[in-house]
Amino acid sequence: MEKEIVQIPGVTDTPSPNNVPLSAVVKAGDFLFVSGMPPKDHTTGKMIKGDIEVQTRQVLENLKMVLEASGSSLDKVVKTTVFCVNAAHFRAVNDIYRQYFPNDPPARSFVTVGSWPASFDIEIECVAIAS
Repeated sequence: MEKEIVQIPGVTDTPSPNNVPLSAVVKAGDFLFVSGMPPKDHTTGKMIKGDIEVQTRQVLENLKMVLEASGSSLDKVVKTTVFCVNAAHFRAVNDIYRQYFPNDPPARSFVTVGSWPASFDIEIECVAIAS
């Protein structure tokens, strides 16, 4: 099985801050592996400011866009990992998350983290069926 780095205009063609060595989306076999998406506005290249609801919505919009650009969709996500700076955000994150995965949600882990090298509170990665 070969791996393929998926190119997505507006996402993969802009350098990551601090030259972080990662690929946003990797296709391997019938699966897409999507790196953690922070609440970044890919049209401006800037992080979205706002409360956890605003950031969570932006992160999930980013996942949706990246998956669709890769030939998949949120309906084909089989696993997510939510990384969040505060476990107290659990309920608010779930309220937004539920809107994006209303039926048969994927397997999921919710992990609290200390911080990131940028100013945001949530990041979500996923594994999805490729097509």
